Amino acid sequence: MAITTRDGLIDALANNSSRIVIDKASLANAAAGQYFSLWTATGVPGAGSAPGAAGNPTSATTGAMGFTNQTAPATSYIAWLSTLAGNSATNLEIHDRLAHMGGLSGTVTTSQGALSLVTNSPGADRLGDANYSDVQWWLEVYTALGATGVNATVAVEYNDASTGNLAAIALGATPRQGRLYPCVSASAGKFIRAVTGVTLSATTGTAGNFGITATRPRTMVSMPLLNKAETYDWAQLGFPNVPNDSCLMMLMYCSTTSTGTVRGQGKLAHG
Repeated sequence: MAITTRDGLIDALANNSSRIVIDKASLANAAAGQYFSLWTATGVPGAGSAPGAAGNPTSATTGAMGFTNQTAPATSYIAWLSTLAGNSATNLEIHDRLAHMGGLSGTVTTSQGALSLVTNSPGADRLGDANYSDVQWWLEVYTALGATGVNATVAVEYNDASTGNLAAIALGATPRQGRLYPCVSASAGKFIRAVTGVTLSATTGTAGNFGITATRPRTMVSMPLLNKAETYDWAQLGFPNVPNDSCLMMLMYCSTTSTGTVRGQGKLAHG
């Protein structure tokens, strides 16, 4: 079952929907032109915590947008959003946080950490394509690392079970809370299904706390003007399906030295 008609969508929005509320405080010490996660930002949804061992967060995990799971064959869709930001020329992305792990140290120079979507699978409906092409991988900072800029070598396993290292990721000096570093496949036509280890080229000088996160992008909205609400309907959002237990979280590509406050509302339509 799916919402396949405009009448069905209107009925779902009016009579069978879950409300989305966004009221996130700004993260300081950001960097323009870089990705930042709002997972640990205070507000609504509540601040998510830094994970420990590898696991699969859900809609019930603190930090996620809560919604009502549906009984099959009914499902859910992001159908309407209205957002505004405390910074101009910014955007907001909503991802399903598929799996995560934390507790990695900026002072350890041997291989550390591992996260596999084979052994820590959130389910085929949340993963999307079976070749893992819908998955985005990140190094996510929870507590600032040290002032010494280092390179991170990320070892991965691809969808065909082959292995390799990604291009070195320059962490830079003092990566701050919320910073996201994209982990991009180094082999054309192959997609990452596991990170098998992260090795720093030197100590950053401070242990801090960072980890590995796998997400699936669901939709994105633009907020070009400071404190001006922008409204997006189902067609502009792409009407993305939201499987049961999806851990919907927010991230942004910063336009200045903080993420700025982000506020908004919306609806998940069920049908």
